[in-house]
Amino acid sequence: MSKVTVVGSLNFDTNLRVKRMAKPGETIHAKDHYSATGGKGANQAVAAARAGCTVKFIGAVGNDVPGKELLAALKQEKIDTSGVMIVDQESTGQAYITVDDAGQNSITIYSGANYRFDKNYVSQNRALLTDSDFVVAQFETPIAATITAFAIAHQAGIKTILNPAPAMEEIPSELLKLTDIIIPNETEAATITNVQVVDEASAKKAAEKLHQLGVATVIITIGSKGAFYDFQSKSGLVPAYKVEAVDTTAAGDTFIGALASTLKPNLANLSKAINFANKASSLTVQRYGAQPSIPYLKEIEKI
Repeated sequence: MSKVTVVGSLNFDTNLRVKRMAKPGETIHAKDHYSATGGKGANQAVAAARAGCTVKFIGAVGNDVPGKELLAALKQEKIDTSGVMIVDQESTGQAYITVDDAGQNSITIYSGANYRFDKNYVSQNRALLTDSDFVVAQFETPIAATITAFAIAHQAGIKTILNPAPAMEEIPSELLKLTDIIIPNETEAATITNVQVVDEASAKKAAEKLHQLGVATVIITIGSKGAFYDFQSKSGLVPAYKVEAVDTTAAGDTFIGALASTLKPNLANLSKAINFANKASSLTVQRYGAQPSIPYLKEIEKI
């Protein structure tokens, strides 16, 4: 298994289950309410750790109860939290997640402490980055910090994985040039490339545009259809596992964490790693919540 360092977000999630999403101006009743630890960065770190690899984390939380719970959750997964800054002047990031009976979700995020660490703080944690096989980042933390992390990784010959979420139309070219592997979902890929991804052919077109932006390896997750990859002269769609989804929250994060845990730095086992990640995310969507839904290695191996 790989050694992974995640530069990313830590959010405390408030979850609501509803029959259907509310219309503008409408008040509806929730069927259930619960809280859980989350954040795209933390979810990906937990997914990688549960899949069996060594994980380190760089990020920030507030000096409050949610922050303490998030740190405790990472430590319980044996994730190295020495790179997590505790901020006195800001509260821990929050996410408000609504999930309907179709398993679809709507998420509103308050970034809080997630935007209080910068490129200088990342540089101070250089040792965590250089002792890795992969460095993973998303768009829920400062882009300048991510660019610095990826630059340090490249200087050390370490592969970088970018999850361009939440979607952003124009990604800094400096960051893309430092990105070895980009993993958007179909919506994020469309936002970046203006290509509507609905099948393997359209995913190939989107991948070609991402290559033109400077990224060598492209993986696009396409929901229940699976994940498309395009690397050097190889491409293809690795089918998803057919299951009944009840909550898609953290499905993409599980995919990325599980992929990073088993992928070889030379990408020789790319399609097999994607299949492994598909197995992991197929388990996640059958459960409620973000981190509570992420499977362990033994569960993944049973599929």
